[in-house]
Amino acid sequence: MTSLTERMNWRYAVKAMDPAKPVSQDKVDAIIEAIRMAPTSSGTQPFELFVVTNTDVRAQIREAGYDQSPITDGSHVLVFAAWDNYTGERIDEVVQLNKDARGDLPAIDAYYENLKSMYLPLDAEVNFAHAARQAYIALGFALLAAAEHGVDSTPMEGFVPEKVDEILGLREKGLRSVVMLALGERNTEADWLLPLPKVRKSLDTLVTTVD
Repeated sequence: MTSLTERMNWRYAVKAMDPAKPVSQDKVDAIIEAIRMAPTSSGTQPFELFVVTNTDVRAQIREAGYDQSPITDGSHVLVFAAWDNYTGERIDEVVQLNKDARGDLPAIDAYYENLKSMYLPLDAEVNFAHAARQAYIALGFALLAAAEHGVDSTPMEGFVPEKVDEILGLREKGLRSVVMLALGERNTEADWLLPLPKVRKSLDTLVTTVD
């Protein structure tokens, strides 16, 4: 059995994908489920995921993504779109989701009312930034799940969010794009990054232990 560490060493941010080798739906579903199960602050899950397979739409996104080829040469693009703000209605939906799953626990309303008192007075940009960080947690889970299932991936911040928002109609939904993940299979003949060794900081440089 391949260990998680081995899969992490296998994965890299693929620069060239083979358009003739799409990712199977069962593997995509497993990656999406990892995103759904990822932890978020207070269980709010303040983002939505857009799974883009339409070739014309992906071509538009590639234009907004500085012509990065995995957007169109891969088979799927996952767009993580964070809430543009926290609202009472959105938090109430989280409360109801909890009640449906766990029953009306004594402290549930008080907990989320306290959350409202912290979030709702804040500037929308502050809340959007917080929501975006939750989406990045889910991105990490997606990267690990993709590696586990042998799916190549390319995380991308290099795009114009306003253009992607327009292409997908996100602003009307109260959402803003924050990061994307292309899924596909590496093109072993065309990817310049594939033969190069993985570069990471040493443990003693990266880690400080506080006893």
